[in-house]
Amino acid sequence: MDTINEEYSDGAALGRACKSHQLATIGNDFGALVCYVALLVSTPQWGRTALARDMRPQNRLAWRSILMGPLLRTLLVDDYEPWLRFFRLALSIDERIQIVGEAADGPGAVQKSLELRPDLVILDIGLPAMNGIEVARRLLEISPNAKVIFMTEHRSSEIVEEALRVGASGYVLKSEASRELLPALRAVLEGKQFVSSGLIGRHTGMPNSSKRGIDISGMMVENTVPQRHEAIFYSDDRVLLDRVTLFTGSALKSGRAAIVIATESHRQAVLSRLQGYGIDIPGVIEQGRYLAFDAEEALTTFMLSGVLDPHRLLSLFRSLITAALGATREQHSGVAIFGECVHLLWAGGNSEAAIQMERLATQLTRMYDVEILCGYSLAHGKMHPEIHQLICEQHSIVQIENKDL
Repeated sequence: MDTINEEYSDGAALGRACKSHQLATIGNDFGALVCYVALLVSTPQWGRTALARDMRPQNRLAWRSILMGPLLRTLLVDDYEPWLRFFRLALSIDERIQIVGEAADGPGAVQKSLELRPDLVILDIGLPAMNGIEVARRLLEISPNAKVIFMTEHRSSEIVEEALRVGASGYVLKSEASRELLPALRAVLEGKQFVSSGLIGRHTGMPNSSKRGIDISGMMVENTVPQRHEAIFYSDDRVLLDRVTLFTGSALKSGRAAIVIATESHRQAVLSRLQGYGIDIPGVIEQGRYLAFDAEEALTTFMLSGVLDPHRLLSLFRSLITAALGATREQHSGVAIFGECVHLLWAGGNSEAAIQMERLATQLTRMYDVEILCGYSLAHGKMHPEIHQLICEQHSIVQIENKDL
């Protein structure tokens, strides 16, 4: 290494030299690894991802563990496949996470824990054969340093307190998963104990708070984007339908309302999947908690000669939200809205109107107790980078199923 340092006195020169040798032995030779780090330092930020993708998988793990610390071996446990898919997608944006296994029942989770010794476990409570709390108890006996985050819709104070008593680091309601899973993960990895905001103040020992995400000792977990406005970019319809089913189904199960403004094929598919998710479709429709409309028809109410009329759009959504809120019985109910109007505008070449509609949607999240999910299909073409950036800026969470966006 002394020879290398004398010949290449700065990182950029060293990086160029390493690049010329194509880093053939990265991961096996420490000198080559140092060269690769120098190459990263001398490469603009936009080029680093491409360099990482060029590395063979086994070599990528070697340099990433040195640059970012050890990977978190993660086990996912849920008996409902769409939730497992959601966890994979949501966690994929954190490069520290390495999903090493999955299980669909209690005994399987315990067995996987014995085999894999995970650092992190995302765990449902209502599992077949053995409940999640017993799984956590046995898992923590096997791996005392493992972090366990419960993902469930159980709100009983006894269950919450027992889950934390056995040693769980986090307790997240599935109805809040889209906006609280990553903050919960961040808090847990910082040594804090995270409890969903929907439970704060409802249970013994949990202080009241108007802020989202709080640990048991009162330490707040930062939430940098207050509004609840999400986007999913996808190529496979199944990815979208899984996400929409969880998004609307969780809202309906928790007593809230759901509004779906989508294409006919997606509306029918969501209805079918919600029934499989355990939703009483005739019941929630009769109650007025589930409202569904055609996206093309909705556009005709506020698009005039290709120009979006903000007053008409806000009036339409004001009426829908008011009607949906009036049908709910919970004191703190809200409305989950899934829409494809923005996708139709973008796909039809009217990106300006799509961005304007996204900005108005963000306003709605600040005016009402609503959360909004927007879907963009990339199956028939890529989005211009500048348009993609402007759209993403309006969202608190962005999920990208197509990595080549």
